[in-house]
Amino acid sequence: MSLDILTFGCRLNAYESEIMRREAGAAIDDAIVVNTCAVTGEAVRQARQAIRKARRDNPGRRIVVTGCAAQTEPETFAAMEEVDVVLGNAEKTERAAWQRVAVRPFGLPAPQKILVSDIMTLRETAPHFVDAFEGRTRAFVKVQNGCDHRCTFCIIPYGRGNSRSVAMGPVVEEVRRLAAGGYREVVLTGVDLTSWGADLPGRPRLGRLVRTILAHVPELMRLRLSSIDSIEADAELMRAIAEEERLMPHLHLSLQAGDDMILKRMKRRHLRKDATRFCEEARRLRPDIVFGADLIAGFPTETEEMFQNSLRLVEDCGLTYLHVFPFSPRKGTPAARMPQLPRQEVKDRARRLRETGEAAERGFLASEVGKTRALLVEKEGFARSEHFAPVCIQGGTPGDIVTARIAGVADGRLTTEELAKAA
Repeated sequence: MSLDILTFGCRLNAYESEIMRREAGAAIDDAIVVNTCAVTGEAVRQARQAIRKARRDNPGRRIVVTGCAAQTEPETFAAMEEVDVVLGNAEKTERAAWQRVAVRPFGLPAPQKILVSDIMTLRETAPHFVDAFEGRTRAFVKVQNGCDHRCTFCIIPYGRGNSRSVAMGPVVEEVRRLAAGGYREVVLTGVDLTSWGADLPGRPRLGRLVRTILAHVPELMRLRLSSIDSIEADAELMRAIAEEERLMPHLHLSLQAGDDMILKRMKRRHLRKDATRFCEEARRLRPDIVFGADLIAGFPTETEEMFQNSLRLVEDCGLTYLHVFPFSPRKGTPAARMPQLPRQEVKDRARRLRETGEAAERGFLASEVGKTRALLVEKEGFARSEHFAPVCIQGGTPGDIVTARIAGVADGRLTTEELAKAA
């Protein structure tokens, strides 16, 4: 008997899957848990496909569906005959909820399968300690959950609730535990990471949290941030970028578009000039910093001229890694009611945007040749640099940080000369 977890979506889901591995594992003997993502219609489709395959391959096992898609459309999953229980996002990390799952009989009618509460009533995020991450050499720490903003395309606030921060003390303690357990790199993660602290006493900002972690956990070798909203970057965070060598020189930005009219229709809080100004300032403070970005192609009403502004943003901001999303209307969001572009045009723009991003990444990888980098070995033959560049290596133990000179580029990855040493 075992507990198997299929995880879709973001780093936050990956972190919560590790919590479920412990909490569900203590309550239920045998189950397949599908931790879903709701960010696009395609993500929901993939989850449904995985559920059907899981049932075909495991006819006698209990299937529990949870995550953001389960929270936003529980009836959809409850109606699937392959599903035994639908568990909400608020419940999925609580042992008591899994104990309720364990005693529920098989074959319940669809409405009785649902154990999903109103996530908008949550006002706090309790800290959950995770000592190990299965199959991973970097650790994740959830410092924030939910979002107070209502971008017109986004369903995630309805799956995660309003913004809630984990207090600084428990965050520092968890990072200390993970570093003591051998993790060289920790990633701070959340739904809206740069909103961290707004609901805490004194309203501290993310920069304060970063500086405190690095000051109080000197044994931690690398700290990395997941996706941030650049318009919310505070002055202390910018100083950390400039002064803290252990804060990795790689930021993933939630930009979404490069045209001001589309940004306004998305109800974003920044304009194009804000994005370019942030990148220029961060690069001035940390000349070797690299940026990834989320960008949406084919948003409703987007003209070719507007799309060209997003294409040019790659060069104007100096973006290296792109996460490109063809616009996907999500039921219940304002953007789903706006005039839609033909699907083929949306897909074509996404392709063009990906090609632009791939060219930018190739240029960055070529510029790394001849430099010496510190590489976190993720698995045999593969590592990531400080800039999150993929690297093929010979030797090294997973979890170690080794130094090596970059020799070349092959198949979209850096290659190295002989490894120098392990840190």
